[in-house]
Parts: sequence; structure tokens; C-alpha cells
Amino acid sequence: MLLCHRRKFFHTLAAAPALWTQDKSGSRPPVTGTGPWLFEVQHDWGSLPERIAYGNTHGVCIDSQGFVYIHHTVHAASQSDDTVVVFDPRGRFVRSWGPEFKGGAHGLAIRREGSEEFLYFCDTRRAMVAKYSLRGERVWELGYPEESPAYQPGADGKRPRYSPTNLAIASSGDIYVADGYGSSCINVYGADGRWKFTFGGKGKEAGRLDCPHGIAIDRRGGAERVLVADRTNRRLQYFSLEGEPLGTAAEGVVKLPCHFDFRGGTLLVPDLEARVTLLDGSGRLIAHLGEDPSGAWGELRKQPRERFPAGKFICPHAACFDPEGNIFVVEWVEAGRVTKLKRLV
Repeated sequence: MLLCHRRKFFHTLAAAPALWTQDKSGSRPPVTGTGPWLFEVQHDWGSLPERIAYGNTHGVCIDSQGFVYIHHTVHAASQSDDTVVVFDPRGRFVRSWGPEFKGGAHGLAIRREGSEEFLYFCDTRRAMVAKYSLRGERVWELGYPEESPAYQPGADGKRPRYSPTNLAIASSGDIYVADGYGSSCINVYGADGRWKFTFGGKGKEAGRLDCPHGIAIDRRGGAERVLVADRTNRRLQYFSLEGEPLGTAAEGVVKLPCHFDFRGGTLLVPDLEARVTLLDGSGRLIAHLGEDPSGAWGELRKQPRERFPAGKFICPHAACFDPEGNIFVVEWVEAGRVTKLKRLV
């Protein structure tokens, strides 16, 4: 009976609205979350060298050793054109590289393949995806999907726009590329980089997408499914690995979903409209973290860092869990911002 009461208690906490608190003296970092999902908000995490000034911080991932990789567009004031910045788990700068992504740095994913790990990038400026080693050696690049029927020239002789935003990789090695800023299609490639098929396309009906900004392979429940952040349609959408629509989720819960990460059965969704959302394995809301309900995010994202409200997000663009359950969040703000949500419970 006691166990039953404990379960009801934690269920109630998880369903409660997320809290945001600030120490009145201003000496302690703010806290966000609810129940067993409480986090200390540590803005501007990582010791960035003076020569590097963040542009829009668009991507983040963590390798098996706990090193944190940030992908950013480079600020005009930066003395370095490096777009990839690497920190150790304590936030100490390790190295930087990647000037070729300047102005187009966007999606970032990491994958272990045998005994090695590789980084996968989306470049919106050059309209391409690329695979690199952790130290910046290029393995391959993929450009315009000219083999796809969806990208053939129209009556005017022009090809549809292509600007990939994120990618995901199935256990088979197949690569799913979301053309979020182009034609709202998903292009699928084999592990060898050869185009296989295309699905999606712009629209609101089932199976159609409008700015598929983020994408992931959802392995919860056994069978792999393709999960898409259907951003402008303000929903999540599921597909089979073959591109068949399986249904939508989180409508009315997410606003402008950008991307994903998983920890156990929990889904992490950075939401461009000033919050980070946690969903359970059934797609139910656990908490909105760092939410700013003021609606000022569109204006704030262009302001200097000192104007950013403590403990609240402006435009979360990507996020990921670390092995301890902390969350790293990067934001689409002109000055760039990396925030660590340190789990307290």
C-alpha cells in the first residue's frame, strides 16, 4: 500500500506545472523543473577562449568520454572562424576546428561505429551533410539529392530548394536527412552515401511536413521509428523506416519543436518558443523547463547576453542529455548561449 501511495505522489509531481525559482540574494543559480525533474540552471557554461565569439549556437552532442561538442555559426566579432568547439566534461576548452561550416553550421549528431565515434553535420549555407572524425578529419560529404524524383527541375528549369537541418542514423546505417529549410522532405541514404528514397513533402495532412527541422530514430518500445520535429505544423510526427506515416504526437504540447534526444523512456524536445520540454514514453508531458511565457523571445534573441533573463530560455535550438542525466541546451540567439541544466534529484 505504501508503494502505491509513493507512485501516486510522484505521478502527481510529474504532472504538475514546472517551477522556476531564483535565490533572492542572486548568489545562487536559478532552479527549474518539478518533482523528480529539478535542474539548476547554469547559463554560459564552458570556458570559451577570447579569440572565439559564438554566433547562433545550433548544435550540441556529447561523446562517450563526456566531451561536449558545440556547433555555431561564428559571430562577426570572432577572431576565429572555427565552428566546432570542444569542451571536457568540466567545461574546460579542449580544441576547435571547422571553419568550412561558417555561416551554415546547423545540425549535429554523433554515432559510434565499431571502435570509433563520428560526427555528422548539416550545413544550411552550402546545402550539404558531412561526416567527420572527432578531431575534424573529413570522411565524406553529400550534396544536393539530384537522384530523387522530388528534386527534379520544374517547368521553369529550376530545381527545388534544398537546405538540410538535421539528420538521424538507423541501426542499419541508413541516414535520414531532414530538408527543413528547403522542400520539407526526408531524404534517405544508405550507409555508403547512396540515395535510396524520399518521403514527406510540404503540407499539413498525415505524412506531409512543414519545416521538418529535427529528426531522430526512436528505439523505445523495440521497433525503430523515424521521429520528426514537424516544426511549423507544431507537432511531432512518426514514420516507419520505409517512410510510411504512423501518426502524430504532442499537438498542443509542443510549439515549435526543433530536435530531440532520449534518456531511457524520456524524450527531450528543445522548443524554439522559449522552453525545453520533457515527454514520457507515451508522449505525455513531464515538464516544460526554463519556460518564458512573456512572448519576448523573438526580440530577445538579437539582444546582448546581459539582457537575457536568468533561468529562462529564449530560443532553444538543440539539446542533449549527458550520462548523469544533466541536459545541455544551445540556443538560436545572435550572441550564442550554452546552458547546462544540472539535475538535482
